[in-house]
Amino acid sequence: MLFCLGMKLRAIVYLDSALADGARSLAAGFEVSVIDGSALAQAKAKHLQQFLIEQTDGASEAFVFVLDASGLALHALGEAYGVSIRADFHGSTVTYRRKKGGGKGQMIAKAVGLHSGIRPTVLDATAGLGGDGFVLASLGCEVTLLERVSEVRALLASGLAQAKNFAVTDDPELLTILERIQLMEADSLSYLAGIREDERPDVIYLDPMFPEPGKRAMVKKEMRVFHELVGQDSDADQLLDLALAKARYRVVVKRPRIAPTLNNREPSHSLAGKSNRYDIYTIRKMPERGLKTE
Repeated sequence: MLFCLGMKLRAIVYLDSALADGARSLAAGFEVSVIDGSALAQAKAKHLQQFLIEQTDGASEAFVFVLDASGLALHALGEAYGVSIRADFHGSTVTYRRKKGGGKGQMIAKAVGLHSGIRPTVLDATAGLGGDGFVLASLGCEVTLLERVSEVRALLASGLAQAKNFAVTDDPELLTILERIQLMEADSLSYLAGIREDERPDVIYLDPMFPEPGKRAMVKKEMRVFHELVGQDSDADQLLDLALAKARYRVVVKRPRIAPTLNNREPSHSLAGKSNRYDIYTIRKMPERGLKTE
């Protein structure tokens, strides 16, 4: 089963006439209208936001895709929103972390078992906007991304395509990293249930939607929007059980530092930072040899 925003996604707006065909193709897939916004290509953000609201009959708490030269962005409409979301794999912040972010010393690297040149294959079964999967790919892992919300998957596909276009001419190292990433159109539960023995990944990585804090004012606006976009991962406990049956060596679950464990299962051990922790479920010891090396 694939998930989407349904009626909350109202339209695809393109800001360059050269992108009209791409916008129409997207709109057909999501069964929403196409809007020509090319006159707003150079407009300020607040003017674009007002245009989007006007074009969607004053919709509140709705989403609109905007397609421009930088790729696809999801704009959240309404007074409580006013933000846009992209999947970014080549911007300045991402590039800085890739080059200066601590490499194999990062907690996520330790959590999935990177050591002594060993690079396990990783299935990121709750990819979101792909940030963690990209970090693991930048450290040498072959990464498969699964994301069941079709709107988020469209953002991922656009972000990867934009990064590849940039990398071909400007960043050969990035191109090598992107070649390690595969985006799959599948629901994680269905995908794992049907995985063959020879397809089992070394590590399955889970980052289910964090429980939303009670005080919404304390939640970053972008995270509030993403909660609205994705919803709660009510089947995360079931996903953990299936992941434990399908991973070769370990399952890693990213959680808020003070959140309970998934399905009340105690991990083999945990790595904790200031705000998040990684619960590590060891199925069997990862070999020193035999896995893909650098």
